[in-house]
Amino acid sequence: MHNEEIESILLDTKTIAVVGISDKLGRPSLTVSSYLKDHGYEVFPVNPNLSSVAHVPCYPDLKSLPVTPDLVVIFRKASDVPDVVREAVATAVPKVWIQEGIVSEEAYNMAEIAGMAVVMDKCIMKEHARLVRECRIQKGHA
Repeated sequence: MHNEEIESILLDTKTIAVVGISDKLGRPSLTVSSYLKDHGYEVFPVNPNLSSVAHVPCYPDLKSLPVTPDLVVIFRKASDVPDVVREAVATAVPKVWIQEGIVSEEAYNMAEIAGMAVVMDKCIMKEHARLVRECRIQKGHA
């Protein structure tokens, strides 16, 4: 994934579903979600085991969301990622971001075949912060 493609994904995104979010302070999914919200993105927490995260309703799955998000950010173990991508395809989500440290070639290929933009094994927060530092996107952009 080239710098320009990542920049385009971040600039063209307004709504983000975070699948596998935790409500525990210090967990990467919660830290990243807070960062994205602070930078103007509308974040929808997705975790069937939680009713809310930081006073925001949490949804059990993508099909339960009130809107189709522009992007799904996945914080799940690699073996669970193909199922999340299948659900993203079924709900017509156009972009998938598989977080840093998570690799699933099956899910990546599935997303590409479905015509989705896909990023794998990169942290969306780190990539956004880098592009802000490089003045390629505005700090509060979303």
